[in-house]
Amino acid sequence: MRRRRSLRARLTLVIAAAVAVAVALSAAVCWFLIHDRMQGQIRDSLGEFNPRVEQVAFTLAQCGADSDQETLEQGVGPPHPWDPSGRSWEIIRVDGSVCVWGSSDEVVPTPEERALAVSGGDPVLRDAVTRNGSSVLALTKKYVPQPSPRGGPEELRQFAVPEPVAVTVFRSTEEMSGTLRILALILGSVAVVGVLGAALAGLWLARAALRPVERLTSAVEHVARTEDLAIRIPVEGTDEIARLSRSFNTMTAALSSSQERQRRLVSDAGHELRTPLTSLRTNIDLMLRSENTGRALEPESKRRLLINVKEQFEEMSSLIGDLLELSRSAETGEHSTDIDFHDLVSAAVNRARRRGPGLEFQVDLQPWQVHGDARGLQRAAVNVLDNAVKFSPPGGLVAVRLANGVLTVRDQGPGIPEDELPHVFERFWRSSSARSLPGSGLGLSIVAQAVRDAGGEVRLGNAPGGGTLATISLPGTPPGAEVKDEVAAS
Repeated sequence: MRRRRSLRARLTLVIAAAVAVAVALSAAVCWFLIHDRMQGQIRDSLGEFNPRVEQVAFTLAQCGADSDQETLEQGVGPPHPWDPSGRSWEIIRVDGSVCVWGSSDEVVPTPEERALAVSGGDPVLRDAVTRNGSSVLALTKKYVPQPSPRGGPEELRQFAVPEPVAVTVFRSTEEMSGTLRILALILGSVAVVGVLGAALAGLWLARAALRPVERLTSAVEHVARTEDLAIRIPVEGTDEIARLSRSFNTMTAALSSSQERQRRLVSDAGHELRTPLTSLRTNIDLMLRSENTGRALEPESKRRLLINVKEQFEEMSSLIGDLLELSRSAETGEHSTDIDFHDLVSAAVNRARRRGPGLEFQVDLQPWQVHGDARGLQRAAVNVLDNAVKFSPPGGLVAVRLANGVLTVRDQGPGIPEDELPHVFERFWRSSSARSLPGSGLGLSIVAQAVRDAGGEVRLGNAPGGGTLATISLPGTPPGAEVKDEVAAS
């Protein structure tokens, strides 16, 4: 299989070819214009020439016309057939014969030119070759007698042409051909120099234009070889190459950030899993040792041990479930649909009531329809309400309100220290007051991710008068009438 040329070689070839075509077309147009101009000058000079009547009569007499013998006796003779302008002429008689002066060159007439002597017609212009092999441009026309400037009607009667004739005026084109050959050589040389110059310029332009592409290629190859996403390409200018370089830098920065988040997630998940795994291993080792040594554990101790194992398993299951929920972020766009968000919040409130049987819930929900992932937004609402239930004191009030796409959940818990508020949505981060409570530290991260995927915004802060206030804002439209759930307590 033939190997394709490099982009630089192809670009150089295209530039050189384009210039070559342009130079060739310009040279050809120039050559044809000059050729047409020179030929036009010869054609005009032929059309202006018409031999005088005494010249025609004398030439016919030289050809042996008996009626012209008187002209020969008068000693009147025309100048040499080649005039100072380089023109020559000959006479075509009715019988098709040609009369020329002395040993002058001769152009053999065509049948169409011979017919002009008999019947007349339009002049005939053509390229011809004389008997001596000279290239000429010949114009043949019906002869109309013209007296000399010093003569008049008497001269026309004195030198009467005994028969209808046609006159062929011709002029050599060899000088013109020589000039055109020199011009063609000059234009060809200029074209060759132009093409070579264009090739060199194209090579320089290709190198200059592709230099940013080469840097980009080197960077991509470096990333593919080393998986180093910290590399950046210098950006120069605002053209397409600069835009491509900026896009590449943005892409590598995003990939590097994603890689760092993934690495941190794996590290944090491993750290969080280490504690329950260590506790499980310790408890299981203790039960195995008691069985192997024959020293059975007391029923109460064994029951507490099994309860602890169950709690560790539940903690691990919760952590793994949260990790799986976070991993679904790349798929949320595929499951987006129109959702009645107030129905999701209502279901989350009912679940929270079951988990906090001693709490009072004040719920005010207005219909609101959003576009997003139903499962992710439901999990977000559940996590916010679970936090409110977890940190509310016994008999406390949880106020839930949804109006114009803004969901607020307020509890009467201890609140969050101001220095810890910037970290509440970080993965595996847990406040000092929550480290003794069950949880993985991923709940609010899931909330932030689900709301962000739906195009919304989430905030968490301390409510006036105490407690925590969570606010979720989602873009959408109100589909129907207001739905209210009056103050209820379980």
